[in-house]
Amino acid sequence: MFKVLFNSKKIQSVGHQTFLNFRAYSTTKKGRLDGKVALITGGADGVGKESSLLFAKEGAKVLVVDLNEIKGKEVVSQIKANGGEASFFRADVSKAADVKEMVEAAEKTFGKLNILFNNAGIMISEDDDSVNTTEEVWDKTMNVNLKGVFLGCKFGIPALKRAGGGTIINTASFVALMGAATPQIAYTASKGGVLALTRELAIIHARQNIRVNALCPGPLRTELLDKFLNTDEKRNRRLVHLPMGRFGYANEIANGALFLASDESSYVTANTFLVDGGLTSSYVTPI
Repeated sequence: MFKVLFNSKKIQSVGHQTFLNFRAYSTTKKGRLDGKVALITGGADGVGKESSLLFAKEGAKVLVVDLNEIKGKEVVSQIKANGGEASFFRADVSKAADVKEMVEAAEKTFGKLNILFNNAGIMISEDDDSVNTTEEVWDKTMNVNLKGVFLGCKFGIPALKRAGGGTIINTASFVALMGAATPQIAYTASKGGVLALTRELAIIHARQNIRVNALCPGPLRTELLDKFLNTDEKRNRRLVHLPMGRFGYANEIANGALFLASDESSYVTANTFLVDGGLTSSYVTPI
């Protein structure tokens, strides 16, 4: 049941789509992702875990994808315990066969795919400057952080088309826009690639009812970052630049992902969506 408030009765036609300018308010609370199916890579921990839990809470059916089967299934169990629908699929996003199968699993399990959140990523502690970073570290970082996003889109976009459209969220980083305070050349370069890939895909598929946006977190209190910023010196090199004086939390990034996944962002595509505590806009840090 809806109460409808008309701002105007004027109808606008854009291409083959017609929109009526009104706002509809439901008298019963509905989730922001009701009726949607989401696939979240790296869904067993950190931002992926928080997003999986939040998306399910908001009504989505969630395929949790990760290499860590134990943690991934724990997330699924938590979702189900709270009345949501979810399933786990083990996949290495750097391998085309795995990615193809994970997309097929989403469609087979839930009937369609509406939201693709390419969130899986790694940050290797040996990642340094160009002189000291090994080729092995570079290749492994690129394979997961950049190739993994490419493969997700390669196999995910046809599924979104079969569903009539949808939204893609690619996890990048604030370091794709500015130099990192601590050397991490492979990670920074991989996230810069994610931004470029996101922009191009967004333009290619803009008229196919597919939106593609990059989510750019600032430094977070996650296991991934804690392993990299493993000394007081490294941590303080980051904290001194944060206007809010603290690292972010995974659930704060999940809230940003929820906006990009929902219809509330229906006119948002090719966007670099920063959730960084003001870091990239700060010239000096307030004390």
